[in-house]
Amino acid sequence: MRQIIAATVNGNKQEYNEGILGRPNDEYCAWILQPESWGGAIEVSILSAYHGIEFDVVDITNAIINRFGEDRNYGMRAFLLFDGIHYDPLYLESTSGEPPKTIFPSEDNAVYLQAEQLAQEAKSSRQFTDVNKFTLKCNNCGIFLKGQVEAQQHAKETTHVNFGEV
Repeated sequence: MRQIIAATVNGNKQEYNEGILGRPNDEYCAWILQPESWGGAIEVSILSAYHGIEFDVVDITNAIINRFGEDRNYGMRAFLLFDGIHYDPLYLESTSGEPPKTIFPSEDNAVYLQAEQLAQEAKSSRQFTDVNKFTLKCNNCGIFLKGQVEAQQHAKETTHVNFGEV
């Protein structure tokens, strides 16, 4: 996946410029290829176009669904659960013993409504990580940091990238 994203970004430097990426194009491409780098909306958008499927990200921090590829009228969609840090696929289990479903027709509004309900329930029970308030420990030097901004600053200053949530 990282290679797909880097190739897409590198191949369209007009669209994926420093203003969009938050860093120069070449620097971003090198960064996203690193296993410790995490993507977000840009990467989901690229993967939607690459696979020709709508990705609906169920953001449980805000109890909303962000749709990627909906403007392209793809016939199928998949749902990803976003808890503030990680993306996990959502699936629907069958009561008849069939394998779980992860891809659904785009016009299947019932599944979309279930995903919306899941977002509301997960937010209500605080099943998310607030990246601005959580405490991280740098596993390289042992310092404790509050929030994503402090962790990013520490990483810039020290090149440490191994953090754990406390």
